[in-house]
Amino acid sequence: MTEMEAPLSTPCNIQICEVTCDSFRIVWDMSPEDTARATHFFIDLSRKESKDPNRFKHRDVPTKLVAKAVPLPMAVRGHWFLSPRTEYCVAVQTAVRQPDGDYLVSEWSQVVEFCTGDYAMEHLQQLLDKARGAAGRLLKFSVFYRNQHPDYFDFVRSECGGLMRPALKDCSGSHGSPINGKLQGVFFSCNTEFDTGLPPKDSPYGPLRFQIPAGHLLNPNINLYFADFYCMYTAYHYVVLVLAPVGSEGDTFCRTRLPMLDLASNPFLTYSDPQGPGDEPLYCHASDVILEVLFTEPVHLDQGGVEQISGHHQLKSLTTANAKKDPSCKVCNISVGR
Repeated sequence: MTEMEAPLSTPCNIQICEVTCDSFRIVWDMSPEDTARATHFFIDLSRKESKDPNRFKHRDVPTKLVAKAVPLPMAVRGHWFLSPRTEYCVAVQTAVRQPDGDYLVSEWSQVVEFCTGDYAMEHLQQLLDKARGAAGRLLKFSVFYRNQHPDYFDFVRSECGGLMRPALKDCSGSHGSPINGKLQGVFFSCNTEFDTGLPPKDSPYGPLRFQIPAGHLLNPNINLYFADFYCMYTAYHYVVLVLAPVGSEGDTFCRTRLPMLDLASNPFLTYSDPQGPGDEPLYCHASDVILEVLFTEPVHLDQGGVEQISGHHQLKSLTTANAKKDPSCKVCNISVGR
């Protein structure tokens, strides 16, 4: 057997580093002889939950990703096959392309598992820029509101001392949003109807509505953050905002992960100081998107009131609980993993 026909050793000690929402670097140990000979690397990458790793069975056929041999660690990136917050399995082969076009390849390495990350600030800024274009004009509002079933409010009164306590954000919306499954809060709405300027009569979340004056949640002692922009295969879009009291745990979490918005000048939710003695602050919300506002601290029922809605309690299927984002929408998707 000639030197070029000598078998390649199996890559070992696979390590993954510098993981983002749509890229990672991979490095492994190779002998000096193999490092000098290798012309290509084959990367077998598959989602962990996949029952079929889709590994090619023939040793002379490249697997999913084929790259010319480069100094390690090697960067692997691409939103067309990597998604945020997703567990993957990866294995590698080294290969030598021979004069006849065939490949002399090593055995597959041990399979290594890793998980991609959340959207970085730069990705959220892209999403924010998209959301700006969809926000529409600003409309005045005066209350935040939260619809739930009677059992919810009964539980809050009897077991929580009247406090609506923060709950962990579900995984609805963009899969890469940093708040999903990590930030706790109480969700509120503030959208109003065009003709009345009041909250809508209907709700899919429950027939009882808690309303609280806007100033309790939106004021100069609050920081406002952009967290997500998405749709659910519908014509209308949702913007997720976070309201966190300055210096709170929620504020600390958001400060390094989410774009902060100017309370007085942004396209989604604004607070303007009173213009003169006796005047009230002005509160406005975007007209062309549905705002989901996450307040990061407990809210007491005594700060507002609970009433029956005058319209119909719509089907629960219309809620956004754990709703998945439409990956094909050109309005709310960006050029990274969905």
